[in-house]
Amino acid sequence: MSAGNAGYVVRIADDPADREACFEVRKEVFVAEQGVPEDIEYDAYDAGAVHVLAVREDGVPLGAGRLLYGEAAAAKNGGDTSVGSLGRLAVTREARGLGVGAALVRAIEDAARARGLTAVELHAQTQALGFYERLGYTAYGPEFPDAGIPHRSMRRSL
Repeated sequence: MSAGNAGYVVRIADDPADREACFEVRKEVFVAEQGVPEDIEYDAYDAGAVHVLAVREDGVPLGAGRLLYGEAAAAKNGGDTSVGSLGRLAVTREARGLGVGAALVRAIEDAARARGLTAVELHAQTQALGFYERLGYTAYGPEFPDAGIPHRSMRRSL
């Protein structure tokens, strides 16, 4: 999909091995590192989502994220099927600072554009607001807890 400038690529995770790599990254970051219960990290939305994966040139997974669209996204954003929902963005500890997160966000936005979506929304951990703001997202609404972690809603028009 897109080449990274630090020895990694970001691609749509179409095959089962890539999807499994996405889930492993999420487990490492959200479950092991942040203490999110494993039974809420994976959900029914995973089956129909577009998953993106960042992998190092030697095949080591560095990051993952997903795009919900259509009815799945509408269930999260108040009913608007023209707006995608970016979520489960995770970058392994060793890969932070390499631009992997930004590359994943851009790949998710590209997937949203390819599906005719007009905007992308997300629920950002409050400690990540600056990261998303630098990528053009605007926070709105009050802070709220998700898996015991403070979050805010954010949106970017495509």
